[in-house]
Amino acid sequence: MSDVGLYTIPVVKAPDAPSPFFKGTTLQYAWDSTSVNLLMECARKYYLTMIENWRKKDQSVHLTFGGHFATAMEVYAHAKARGADHEEALDAVVEAVLELTWVRPLDPDGNKIMALDNGHPWTPDGDPKKNRDSLLRTCIWYFEEYKDDQVKTIILPDGRPATELTFKFESGIPDPYGGFYLLTGHLDRLVDYAGEPFVMDQKTTGQYLSPYFFKQFDMSSQMSQYTTAGKIVYNVPVKGVIIDAAAILVGSTTFGRSITMRTPGQLKEWHANIGQWLQMAEIHAASGNYPMNLTSCTNYGGCVFAGICNKDPSVRGNYLETDFEKRVWNPLAVR
Repeated sequence: MSDVGLYTIPVVKAPDAPSPFFKGTTLQYAWDSTSVNLLMECARKYYLTMIENWRKKDQSVHLTFGGHFATAMEVYAHAKARGADHEEALDAVVEAVLELTWVRPLDPDGNKIMALDNGHPWTPDGDPKKNRDSLLRTCIWYFEEYKDDQVKTIILPDGRPATELTFKFESGIPDPYGGFYLLTGHLDRLVDYAGEPFVMDQKTTGQYLSPYFFKQFDMSSQMSQYTTAGKIVYNVPVKGVIIDAAAILVGSTTFGRSITMRTPGQLKEWHANIGQWLQMAEIHAASGNYPMNLTSCTNYGGCVFAGICNKDPSVRGNYLETDFEKRVWNPLAVR
């Protein structure tokens, strides 16, 4: 697109990461796709995850791996924007990944001690396929696979590539206190493909890529929210989201790509649907009751809380403390 560098894209950030809940309540006023999807899936799962902040102890490896992969995408895009060729940009990625996956001790103030002889390689538990070696392999192979890619990162007016963009905007959905709910999130990239603007989102999975894997995004609230954010917050008339997927397998990584489109009619319907779900959140918060959706307990290999919810209510707390840990997910935090 000839005017791709002329898009005005204000970056909205929340550096202090205030609470996303109305003060003194369990009702969120700021919703990202993670919290909305949890509510849609099961009110009890939403309650345990977003309000009580329980996370499975071995889940952090997936978030860490995905975060490191996203950082590698950003490093490459920034290097290319500065005029680096493919090899130079790839060298920058390798250097960044090696540093990201070198665990350094902290000083009393919580700062990393950068001496060369301090630290050890990142060796996470929870998934034998996701580790330092597989992350480095995935990044190198990805950029070799797409080094002549027709998908180009949009360059912002100030010369920065449009990567790792945090957004928040008023949804137009009234809240019970006279304002409007905020929708928030994080875009991996805004790109130009064949003369049209898209959001690009990176996904990693431990399963083989299949048509079903990509088909799931056609009904994804997350992708509708990303498309809406591209239009409203960044003033870019995006058509949908390009899904770039990496399947992290034992000894190998495979890649795939698909596009999920959104029409104006689909986005209007999605917006109305979100409004109905947020009304349900109000009901749950007012009553203090977050019921289980028993039809979701065994979906996608089973809910992580299924082994908790099938216990007598009097002992669930003991099992939570054994298998889970507290980690806050804040939709207003800059990631």
